Amino acid sequence: MARTALGRLPTDKQTTGRTPVDDQQGLTPVFIAGFPAGPWGTNCYVVATGPGSECVVIDPGKDSAAGVDQVVREHRLKPISVLVTHGHVDHMWCVAPVAGTYDATAWIHPSDRHLLSDPMAGMSPETTQMLLGGDYSWAEPDDVRELSDLAELELAGLRFVVDHTPGHTQGSVTFRTPYAQQDVSELMFSGDLLFAGSIGRTDLPGGDHATMLRSLAGKVLPLADDIVVLPGHGEQTSIGRERATNPFLQDLTQDV
Repeated sequence: MARTALGRLPTDKQTTGRTPVDDQQGLTPVFIAGFPAGPWGTNCYVVATGPGSECVVIDPGKDSAAGVDQVVREHRLKPISVLVTHGHVDHMWCVAPVAGTYDATAWIHPSDRHLLSDPMAGMSPETTQMLLGGDYSWAEPDDVRELSDLAELELAGLRFVVDHTPGHTQGSVTFRTPYAQQDVSELMFSGDLLFAGSIGRTDLPGGDHATMLRSLAGKVLPLADDIVVLPGHGEQTSIGRERATNPFLQDLTQDV
């Protein structure tokens, strides 16, 4: 698979980026492999301190298990946790298989936990129609732990700050981790809260547009411009870029 350094995330290729972070800041290196998977092109991420270490898998959606396996084998990684930004099927399809394969713990917000075993409850009519006739079954992984707002997770030698950002779903969250290199202070795995030039839809079960706007105003607008956003779909972006060009954030800024 073709790779590029952190700074571009093509939607049709796997991306791997690694940087040594200034030891004087008390931070560790960050290694990231990301690739779009499945019919929805959902970005799945594998995050570690480097080859040969433990790692975290974020949003293993449909058809992502093979990609995770390739990254894990190529870089001699050991998944210990699976982080789920929200419970929609395109982000959680392979949570149980990946967690089960590596004996990893799955983390999800309690408001979306029911979707691990019943993702149909959060599907759009078109997605439900697409899956009709298929032999699908879902179940919770053996070890599931619940996320809370502003929780700090120490996983695989990395620190993740959880922000509860309902609107796309009731249990949507983002994960931020320190980066501090190449003029980037943090990385934010935004799920379907924030995309390059857009935001997540709110017309699915559990979605609410007013709640989404509150999450953007309270959890995104206060962030530093240099934070790189790794979204659930499409190209990576930054808080500064979205603040300047994203019409949804521009409207919120004008309302402040």
